[in-house]
Parts: sequence; structure tokens; C-alpha cells
Amino acid sequence: MSKSSRATAADVARAAGVSKWTVTRAFTPGASIAEHSRERVLQEAAKLGYRPNLLARSLATKTTNLVAILVDDFANPYKLPVLEVLTQALQAEQMAAVLININQHFDHLSAILDADQRQVDAVILVGTDFKDEALNEQALPASRPPLYVLARESTIAHIPAVSCDARVSMAEINQHLWQRGYRRPGFMSGPRSLSTALGRKQHFNTFWQPHCGAPVPELRAGSYDRNAAAQVLRAYLQHTSAAERIDVLMCENDALAIGAIETARHEFGLRVPQDLAIVGYDGDELAATPSFNLTSYRQPLPQMVAALIRMLKGELPPQSLNLPGELLIRGST
Repeated sequence: MSKSSRATAADVARAAGVSKWTVTRAFTPGASIAEHSRERVLQEAAKLGYRPNLLARSLATKTTNLVAILVDDFANPYKLPVLEVLTQALQAEQMAAVLININQHFDHLSAILDADQRQVDAVILVGTDFKDEALNEQALPASRPPLYVLARESTIAHIPAVSCDARVSMAEINQHLWQRGYRRPGFMSGPRSLSTALGRKQHFNTFWQPHCGAPVPELRAGSYDRNAAAQVLRAYLQHTSAAERIDVLMCENDALAIGAIETARHEFGLRVPQDLAIVGYDGDELAATPSFNLTSYRQPLPQMVAALIRMLKGELPPQSLNLPGELLIRGST
């Protein structure tokens, strides 16, 4: 074998004095093979620089160990830790991620069809704007890979979702704010999506509207971006007298809350929390810094990803799960 050629399983088999199928079993997790044979194969493979051809293996196993991850809101800083934990967990199970950027030129249906052509084993939706008409069973090919939603709720019956329990988390947040004496709440929302809804606003309003006797004001940022949060809060504060303003603002995620804190403090001179208390959601590391000291709710990201991985491996039936997180009480409330 020349130095420029790539070592094959046959080369390793000859060097180790075993059959080609023994080499295959040595690199197959859980395969039946004597330990001394496996060690000899791995030693010779290391000498030759041999690595199994995963593409060729996929033809035999009919699985590629590839998982497509669809993301449509890269402006949301929480996506980075989500992708970090998710890809690390996939790699630990010998799976690899194919990241697909959803944008105005490449929609969700196009991405799913593209992923199907690449023979991925599953598609994970990690974003906000997944529309019913694009994801209904009639629009998708019958042979498509299974779809999952991570870190958001799904309202489409055939797409399971693993998310933080909105009912439990908002009950904890609402109780905390009520005990602190806040009585004029507002809610800052992000993108308005259809198929992957967030129950945070619903559960917040369900608690506060009867307690306050009036609808909860909604500040619609339209995206999970601190600049969008700054713009919508700026407009609210400019057009609302101090006597009529809310005394606590619940933000749909930490990116919005950080933008709100910066605007309230530096543009209007408001004290947080004395003049305006602010709450976020996600448990982002930046929110915990002294500059923001933001009360937030940490999503159980490792547990959510672990449950999703078990579904991908067939150890858990595909199903929607809502897992409890942790309320992080800090100085912003």
C-alpha cells in the first residue's frame, strides 16, 4: 500500500490476520467479537491510519447517523448553548449534525426535503417560525425522516416536542412577582409563530388578568433581539406616563430582557427594579452577570436534549415532553 492511498478494511484484515468481517465488527458498537481480536484490529488500524467509511456502512445499515438541525433565529443568543449541548450529545452517540440555516431564500419545507435527499435519520427544529401549512403531513413526503421540536412546544400532533414546562415555570414566576408586591404587569413577546407556540404568555396572562381586572399590556418585539426589545420598550415609555406604566415586565426570553434593561436604565434613567422590575427566561449566562443581574428561568437543557437523544436511539417512544426547570431569583426583581 502506498503512503498516498487510503487504508481499507481489507488492509487491516491482512495486517491483523483476521477476516474483513472481523474488522467490521471491531468498529461496530455492541457487535459480538472476542476482546483480544478487537484489540488487535484496533492496533493495526491505528498503525495504518484506517478509519471506517461511514457512508459505505450506512448503505448496509440503512442509517447514516446524520441528524439535520434547522435554525431560523440566529439573532437569538440562546441558540448557541442549545446547539452546543445538542451537538455534543449527538457526537457522544456517534451521530453528526447537519446545520441548516432557514432564511428568506430557503424555507422549512425546502430544508426538510433537502434533508430527506441527504438521507438524514431525523430532523430537529430549533427555531421559532415553523408554520402549520409547511409542516402538515400532506405537505411532507411520506418517506421523510422523523421530525422533532426542541426547546419549544409543538401544536402539530405528528411532531413531538421536548420543552421546558411553561405552565410550571410561569406559575413559579407569577407567584414570585405577586409575593414581591408587583401589581401592574406587562409582557414582552418575541416572534409570532403558529406551529411551535410558547405557552409563556398564555400562562402569564391567565394568572394576571383576573388579579388585575384588566388585560395585560403586550409589548411585541417581533424577534428575539435586544435591539427589537429596546425599540418596543422605548416606544412604550415615550407614550405612557409614569403614573400609568407597568411596574414589572415579563420578557419571553433573556435577549429581550437584556435589551429592556439597557433601555430602561440608560435611555430613561429608570431604576431596576425600583421603577421597573424585569424578568427573563432561558437562564442565559450573560443574564447572570452583575451588569444585568436578571431574574430568569433556566430551561433544563441537558435533560431536554437527553430525552430527545433517547427518542432518536429508539429507547423512548416519540412523544411530547414538558420538563421542569429552575427559577433564578436575582436583583432585577
